[in-house]
Amino acid sequence: MAANLAVADELIAEAVARGVQMVVLPEYFASMSSDETDKVRMREHEGCGPIQDFLSGAAVRHGVWIVGGTLPLAADAPDKTRNAALVFDHCGNRVARYDKIHLFSFKHGKEQYDEAASIESGKRVVCFDSPVGRVSLAVCYDLRFPELFRAMGEVDLIVLPAAFTYTTGQVHWETLLRARAIENQCYLAAAAQGGLHPYGRRTWGHSMIIDPWGDILACRPEGAGIVTAELDPGRLAMVRRCLPALDHRRPELF
Repeated sequence: MAANLAVADELIAEAVARGVQMVVLPEYFASMSSDETDKVRMREHEGCGPIQDFLSGAAVRHGVWIVGGTLPLAADAPDKTRNAALVFDHCGNRVARYDKIHLFSFKHGKEQYDEAASIESGKRVVCFDSPVGRVSLAVCYDLRFPELFRAMGEVDLIVLPAAFTYTTGQVHWETLLRARAIENQCYLAAAAQGGLHPYGRRTWGHSMIIDPWGDILACRPEGAGIVTAELDPGRLAMVRRCLPALDHRRPELF
């Protein structure tokens, strides 16, 4: 974990040097293991712990807002954890917390996952105001549930830390990301684990930033690094003015 935090700190510094106001880290950026129970052992209580200390301290050191990917926080059940995305402002204050709502389950030959065995689901949609506008949070598998994104209301940016599997990512990742940005007419920043992990798991990566028209502004397929883009309020307004789909919704029908 210490090595991962050191790399994250270097990349945050590089991003800030490019003028970034908000940094987004991947799901489980500090530690990801083949043993699902590892998350329970390393879970932190809200407000204290080495990963939270790092995020708060890095936000102050670099003078930047940080969406701390996700980290395991204590759950109600003693044998489970919450997969939580925490947001810290440039003063190191925690301003938002989102607990992943949809828990991934997948079976394809020897490749099997069941997050519900060790993770407790979140219950709330979370939005907050930031230097880059109104922001909402989702995590990885949440991407497949458009009703969650509709419940966010009108936002400028959706942030999505992820560790999408290679198997599903190569066929669905880009399509789903672009769909969520297009239908919600907002920017979307997805920071993803990518590559072959020491214990054999392979994640798809392809961290990317997408604009409200569905154009990919930046992408990094694999490897430690950063992608950056500018959130343009004029672009947001133009897309919504030309195609006022958000105004045409009929929520009473659903």
